[in-house]
Amino acid sequence: VGDTITDKDNPMPLPGIKVDPPTISVNFIPNDSPFAGREGKFVTSRHIRERLYRETLSDTALVIEELQDGVGYKVSGRGELHISILIEKMRREDYEFQVTRPQVIFKTENGKKFEPYEELLIDVEETYSGKVIENLGKRKGILQEMSLENGMNRLKYKIPTRGLLGFRNEFMTATKGMGTMNYIFSGFEEFVGDIKNRKNGVLLVKDECETIAYALFNLQERGELFMGPGEKVYGGQIIGECSRDNDMVVNPGKGKQLTNIRAAGCDENVILTPPRRMSLEVALSYINDDELIEITPKSIRLRKKYLSEVDRKRARYEGN
Repeated sequence: VGDTITDKDNPMPLPGIKVDPPTISVNFIPNDSPFAGREGKFVTSRHIRERLYRETLSDTALVIEELQDGVGYKVSGRGELHISILIEKMRREDYEFQVTRPQVIFKTENGKKFEPYEELLIDVEETYSGKVIENLGKRKGILQEMSLENGMNRLKYKIPTRGLLGFRNEFMTATKGMGTMNYIFSGFEEFVGDIKNRKNGVLLVKDECETIAYALFNLQERGELFMGPGEKVYGGQIIGECSRDNDMVVNPGKGKQLTNIRAAGCDENVILTPPRRMSLEVALSYINDDELIEITPKSIRLRKKYLSEVDRKRARYEGN
């Protein structure tokens, strides 16, 4: 990138093209869940390595590094969408792997912490602009310019890259698909503090089982479900969002206890609320640091890094 083919007698190169530096990174690791190898064709670390390095031949903004433990690879790119496109391409090519939550790439200069910023340009109907401004304020966005033309508001923001993680889906929901957003790398500025990701805990599966409608019906009171009945799950998998701020271990495979005693009108109708299905982009912005996304050609599953409750408690105690 940036090379110029010139006449040997009169070499006059064109100005070089500068590729923006990576702003976020995601770890790609082999799938080690109980369902590993069931749905994908390419599952080993060697397969993942070959595919990632092959991608760098055509994508100059992508940077691949091997992790220190030698198990996975750190993939750095130009944003959430950049990484998610690569994941989706690999998924469609029958690759099976796991990814961590996206992490912003920080810099330290003179003892100060700096983070990447983006210049964000939004065009939205005036009706929805208030909600968009409110959401960007929570994400540490700074409104620089605002103009109104033909009922459309144009908003120009300066916002940390961290603030844009998961914002695209939130923006489409707030504007009912009637807005456009574009952003470009602005530079590095001082770290502005934490941005809250998720307030609620999650519903975790206790043991490997197949989900049953009766069990899910009773779990609906505990939170919002991500899957319906008849789906196979394993211990440590995330099947919903808890209504409280702590994680809850549940048994979605628990059936109704049947007896030979019947009474008129004592049976409840099992009515399930449609589950909340997550796209890849939404899942990437949803998970916390202690969670992973399992990517297969057929499924996108959310899980804890440590599937056993004992291991999770030990990790919390050790501060990992």
